Amino acid sequence: MNTSRWLAKPAAFLTGDPGRLAGAGAIAVIGLGRFGAAVATELTALGAEVIGIDIRRDVVDDLRDRLAFVATADSTDEQALRQLGIAEVPAVVVGIGSDIEASILTTSRLLKLGVPAIWAKAIGEPHAEILGQLGVEHVIRPENDMGRRLAHLISSRLHDFAAIDEDFAVVRISPPGSIVDRPLGPQHLERHHGVAVVGVKRGGGWHFVEPETVVYPEDEILVAGHPRALESFSTLTSD
Repeated sequence: MNTSRWLAKPAAFLTGDPGRLAGAGAIAVIGLGRFGAAVATELTALGAEVIGIDIRRDVVDDLRDRLAFVATADSTDEQALRQLGIAEVPAVVVGIGSDIEASILTTSRLLKLGVPAIWAKAIGEPHAEILGQLGVEHVIRPENDMGRRLAHLISSRLHDFAAIDEDFAVVRISPPGSIVDRPLGPQHLERHHGVAVVGVKRGGGWHFVEPETVVYPEDEILVAGHPRALESFSTLTSD
């Protein structure tokens, strides 16, 4: 494992005031590669203040004007994390990529600091297993999740697939022929098919459904349920 790049510059090239941000509820993202940078910039777009940390100065410089605070620092150094106010933040995302040792050490330091919520990226099942054993509640498996999503999109009529848990997902589909042109409530889809229609897209916007909602062939719908039930539901045809 290549750990040398994570073992220098404990808290150099700082901008702003991380302590103030941390105390105000900022979210920290450690590891600003493609995954971490995407998370950090999207959080910023959603209105969150983000403390970004990476060992690579060029990566930090690229994000300096896009995040509330960025720092070049060694995230495996507990003292560096304390100096950056990480002990005070409510949530941290560990997006460190191929350096598994740095990921594990960083996560261990965060747990020691008592960070309430940690999301940590895993690049394989052994990595994910170790993070879970450390006590990380939110282990992210981007490649696994994307592979699962793609398999559902390829093998079915789903337009989009989002796994909430192993046995629960939300999908976007065209309404099956057997449910269109009549109110959803009397059809009892949860009882008969194990799914629930939760939204309908019509006229360019999404709307919540009511028992009296009627969906039409040209609509799109959001449906929640077990992945197998959703796959089956998506293939229904007109009676």
